Amino acid sequence: MNGPLLKAEPAAFSSAEFFDRARARLRFDVPPALTDADMVPPSGDRGTDRMLAILAREQPVRPAAVLIAVVDHAQPTVLLTQRAANLNDHAGQISFPGGKIDPADASPLDAALREAWEEIGLAREFIDPIGYLDLYGTSFGFRILPAVARVRPGFTLRINQAEVDDAFEVPLSFLMDPGNHQMHSKEFRGIVRSYYAMPFADRYIWGATAGILRVLYERICLP
Repeated sequence: MNGPLLKAEPAAFSSAEFFDRARARLRFDVPPALTDADMVPPSGDRGTDRMLAILAREQPVRPAAVLIAVVDHAQPTVLLTQRAANLNDHAGQISFPGGKIDPADASPLDAALREAWEEIGLAREFIDPIGYLDLYGTSFGFRILPAVARVRPGFTLRINQAEVDDAFEVPLSFLMDPGNHQMHSKEFRGIVRSYYAMPFADRYIWGATAGILRVLYERICLP
């Protein structure tokens, strides 16, 4: 199935209202399912939930954290990256800054901030962390904890070409418009699973990145 999931109006509130809603609705509580293989994070899609349960029995949980960097322009944007084409995992795909949580990281947030600095040179002094979204599971065994943050404009990026080919910004209004949320599906071991895609210009935002953006919409933009 391809096409918009539902016909609804885009969120109609200001940048300040978006950040106020995020601060009111998000916390920094770390869910135990981030590292507990017996707890499978629900996706809202029955096929995907079954797939994640199978993977949890077959391979180790891979805790990760990403930074949803919402840049506080007059018209806010979300900072995304295009992963390097030579990487073993998710080569060339659109992603958030982030990666695996290392033992030395004080928290998932610390891991997301570290990765944002290492990948694209986004300095912490520009970042105002707000809270975590829901835990997100992937077909590669990753348990991703997204950290939402307000980012002050004026930063200069330094792209690590070993990990990232490009960094770019997409209007938050586009990403939070459910009319741009396409639902696709594919089969995994006889199980049909669904996933989101949000094509923007020549960028194909899909999979975990689009799924996490959909969670952001549901948590912050819906009443």
